Amino acid sequence: MMKRLVLSCLALGFVLVVLPSSALAQTETAAGVETSTDVALLRRNLRAEKKQLIALNLTLTEVEATKFWPVYDQYALEMGKLNDEFDGLIKNYAANQKTLTDEQADKMIRRWAEIQVQLTQTRQKYIPIVEKVISPRKASLFFQIDRRLYALMDLQISSQLPLLVQ
Repeated sequence: MMKRLVLSCLALGFVLVVLPSSALAQTETAAGVETSTDVALLRRNLRAEKKQLIALNLTLTEVEATKFWPVYDQYALEMGKLNDEFDGLIKNYAANQKTLTDEQADKMIRRWAEIQVQLTQTRQKYIPIVEKVISPRKASLFFQIDRRLYALMDLQISSQLPLLVQ
């Protein structure tokens, strides 16, 4: 089981690294850096692969699967809405990072922090819900896999964005 999880994470990591750098290619503009491809599209593709990796690594009986996947879909929908908002922040930052005012930078980082809190709250909200449809042990494994895959996605996207120019 652990070997399969490691291989799955490595496979996703490989996909993330091998993705053409043009997936988030940036072009200089007078205002700053502009992403040439929609970040949300990249995340959507990774989310689809995420579900496949979870299915591969979370061994469920037929009864468990029937109960778990609808809960997962609702969880993924809620997380997706928050991540879509985060993607909007990324696009705004990428387009304006050279010209952000102190006020805009402050507003952006505070909203980013709020989204991170909301993502954590959503995970916490779903722990007992998931534990009602699969065992706590399997629920723990699900959330471990889920968090690691989100970390890989975040790393891929953040590695493509420049730091704020002082």
